[in-house]
Amino acid sequence: MTAPRTLHLNAFLMNAGHHDAAWRHPASRPERVTDLKYFQELARTAERGRLDSIFFADGLALWGKARYNALGGFEPLTLLSAIAAVTEHIGLIATVSTTFNEPFNLARKFASLDHISGGRAGWNIVTSGTLDEARNFNRDEHLEHGLRYERAREFLDVATKLWDSWEDDAIVLDKEAGIYADTDKLHPAAHRGEYFGVAGPLNVPRSPQGYPLLVQAGSSESGKEFAAQYAEAVFTAQQTLADGQTFYKDLKSRLARYGRAEDDLLVLPGIAPVIGSTEAEAKALEQELTDLQVPEYGLAQLSGMLGVDLTGLPLDGPLPDLPEERDINGNKSRFTLVAELARRDGLNLRELIARLGAGRGHRVFAGTPEQIADQLEQWFTQGAADGFNIMAPVLPTGLTDFVDQVVPILQRRGLFRTEYTGRTLRENYGLPRPANRYAGTAS
Repeated sequence: MTAPRTLHLNAFLMNAGHHDAAWRHPASRPERVTDLKYFQELARTAERGRLDSIFFADGLALWGKARYNALGGFEPLTLLSAIAAVTEHIGLIATVSTTFNEPFNLARKFASLDHISGGRAGWNIVTSGTLDEARNFNRDEHLEHGLRYERAREFLDVATKLWDSWEDDAIVLDKEAGIYADTDKLHPAAHRGEYFGVAGPLNVPRSPQGYPLLVQAGSSESGKEFAAQYAEAVFTAQQTLADGQTFYKDLKSRLARYGRAEDDLLVLPGIAPVIGSTEAEAKALEQELTDLQVPEYGLAQLSGMLGVDLTGLPLDGPLPDLPEERDINGNKSRFTLVAELARRDGLNLRELIARLGAGRGHRVFAGTPEQIADQLEQWFTQGAADGFNIMAPVLPTGLTDFVDQVVPILQRRGLFRTEYTGRTLRENYGLPRPANRYAGTAS
C-alpha cells in the first residue's frame, strides 16, 4: 500500500507582502523589513501550519523604484541561518545566482546552512535576468540567455562534486590513534571546464541532506530542460488550470530522457490568495490593494518584465508593439506570460498593472478559505500541481490567515499533513538523499 498523495506547500516570503502596494496597507509592517525577529515570526507561523518550507527570492541589484515600494533587505543565506536557530522543521530555501557567484563559495555556504539547520537547506537556482545585476559585477552587458544556462549546468556539476568530496563516513574521530578523518574518503573535485577550474575538496564535511534540495524557477525552454535534468522542485507561474496542466505535463514528460521518474520533480505553481470571511470581503480587500497602487511603480515594473520602456504612455491605452520572446535576454517565460495575459483579456496598461500587482504574473485568487482550498485541490487533483508556492499579498496577516483558515480545510480533506513526518527538507518533500558519487572509491 502506498500512502495517499498529499500537497506540498511553500511560503514565499517577501518583505511587507507580495502586492506592490502591501507596504501602504494598515495590516503590513514595512518598518520591519530589516528586523530579524519579524522574519523569524513569519517562519514560525509557517512551521505552525506544517508547511514544507519557506523561500526567499533574491536579486543582485535594487529591483524596482524604492521611492514607491518597501524594497531591499537581507541576503537570504544569512537570514535563513538565523531563522534556522528558532525553528525545527520548516525547510529553508534561498535564491542564489550561478551567473554572479563561484561554485566553491556557494557549495560551502549551502553545506553550512544544511549543517546549521539539521538538514533543511534548499537552493533556488537562478541565472539572473537583469542588466542592472550585470552592471554590479563589472559587466556592461548581461551574459546571453543560453550561455547563462550553459554556465549554470557546469556550476551545478562542480557544486555537486564538492558536496560529495567528503564521504559520509570520512570523519572517524579516533582520538587514541590521533586520526580525525580518513583522507582516503576525501576527494578532490579536480574540475577543469569551460567556465570553472576548481580543485577541492570542500572545507565542510558532507551535510545531512548530502545536497540542498535543488529548486528552479525558469519556465523558458532552456529553463524547463535544465529543470528536467537537475531540479527536484520547480516554482512556476501559470494563470489558468489549462496552462498549468500543459506546463505540468510538458515538464514531467522531459524527465525520462535523464533517467528520472515523474515523482523526482515537484511542480509548485505560485498563487497569491486574497482571503476574506466572505467572497465579497475578499474582493473588497483585493480592490483596496489595487486602489493603493502607485501607477509609476507598476509601470516601471511592467517595463522591466516586457523589456520595453513604457514611461509616459497613457495608462488607459493599450500595450505597444512588443518584441518576440527570442529577442528577450531577461526572463523569457515571464515576458510571454504577461504579454499573453494582456492580449487574452484585452487589458490596457492600467488594468494590466492592477492584475500584476499581487503576483507579478503568478495567479491571484480572491475568495473565502473554502474557495481557496477548492482551487488548490482542483489544480492538485487535475494534473496541474504537486503543491503550491503561497505568496501572501500582505504580511504578516496573509500568511497567518492562510495557516489558520485554509490549511485546516486541506487537512480535513486529507490533502495535507497534520504533523511533520520527516527530519529533513528532502524527507518532507518525499525526495531521496543523493548517493555520494565517490563512495567506495579510493582517493
